[in-house]
Amino acid sequence: MTKRLLGKGLLFGVLSMASAGVFAEAAGGNGCGWGNMVFDGQRGFVPHFLATTTNGTSGNATFGMTSGTNGCDTSVKLGYGGRSIFAMNGMLDNIAEDMAQGQGEALDAYATLLGIEQQDRQHFAQVTHEHFGEIFASETATGEQVLAATLEVMSRDGRLARYAKQPA
Repeated sequence: MTKRLLGKGLLFGVLSMASAGVFAEAAGGNGCGWGNMVFDGQRGFVPHFLATTTNGTSGNATFGMTSGTNGCDTSVKLGYGGRSIFAMNGMLDNIAEDMAQGQGEALDAYATLLGIEQQDRQHFAQVTHEHFGEIFASETATGEQVLAATLEVMSRDGRLARYAKQPA
């Protein structure tokens, strides 16, 4: 039981850090915030993590966006030049496997990322299992395609429809 909880916590933590890093890097333009200034030019997980942590804990990127300082420019177009967060963390294959079985840690983590409350996760697993072929329409489905298909399936289910309304 402890090993399973540790696995879920680690998976959720990695996904959270990855999504926070994507947000922190994009908001206010690339290079926005003291963390990006301090670790300018460095590569790898550790410098990116430290830059994101510095920006997030001190609020300097937010200050920079409102004041036009700290390398922040809110007039630039927001974008994301990386791969899907699911592919980035090797999650897509795990989600597919768990969804095909109707249960599993990756599927539970996916439900958590979608904001599905604990009491509805078993129903989510059942519905996505029943619609697996629709959600994973091809072997080369991207994370974005899987997410869009999942939200479509959820929007047609009376219990899950309220979770399908994702921000634009």
